[in-house]
Amino acid sequence: MSFIAMNRFMVCSGSEAEFETVWKSRESRLKELDGFREFRLLKGPEGEGYTLYSSHVIWDSRSDFEAWTKSEQFREAHKNAGSQTKKYELMGPPQFEGFETVLHEG
Repeated sequence: MSFIAMNRFMVCSGSEAEFETVWKSRESRLKELDGFREFRLLKGPEGEGYTLYSSHVIWDSRSDFEAWTKSEQFREAHKNAGSQTKKYELMGPPQFEGFETVLHEG
């Protein structure tokens, strides 16, 4: 059974390019962690004054995800999060959602 960790970001209109650049240029250390399978940054629909994005990380298990949140790699990846947000604007903080897979086809 896998675990999917998602963060939703409401990126203010006009800040999309900066938001994507920050994600594309970051040093990801996810591959160093046990249980990491896949990362995707998803661009969703536009709303009133924002574009919806979601980071989507697939882990082998919830415990693998929780180990990531307590790891040196996690601290390193998030140490400049506050300064990075100055490059783009968000409508509120990211919203975390975690899901355990109950059915997978493919």
